[in-house]
Amino acid sequence: MGRRKVLGTALGTAALTACALAFAPGALAVDPTTATVTADCGSAGSGDATLTATQDGTAATITLSSSAVKAPIDVAAGSVETELTLTKNGSDTATFKGNSNPAMSAGDDVNSGPLDGTVAAGDVMEAKSVKLVIFGAITVNCEATSPQDPGPFTF
Repeated sequence: MGRRKVLGTALGTAALTACALAFAPGALAVDPTTATVTADCGSAGSGDATLTATQDGTAATITLSSSAVKAPIDVAAGSVETELTLTKNGSDTATFKGNSNPAMSAGDDVNSGPLDGTVAAGDVMEAKSVKLVIFGAITVNCEATSPQDPGPFTF
């Protein structure tokens, strides 16, 4: 009789666990997933930048593509160090970094990412500036001149 009780308890626990997993919330998601911002990059140019964000728990990535800056020369994959600074919750900043750019030909729009960062649930972030260092020698600094459209990222 003790075996039946143990078996019944084990089956009941397994059923409750299965129900809890079925009703557990999905992975956290950022909203919106894509936003645009206008940026001024000084002598390198100005224009729109598109930011695409993803989130997996506290890890987040942002991919940047921009017509504001054109590749000055052929650029090999992984040779652009990118640092994107965002305002965080109105009074702080967060930095997303990476060097996972695709290969670009001279004159192509600059693309970089995914840029990696850390977020907490409820963080609200908006692009502030970006620094691109190409081949460790050419530095381009850009400042956002418009708010993100349709709005800041909420993680």
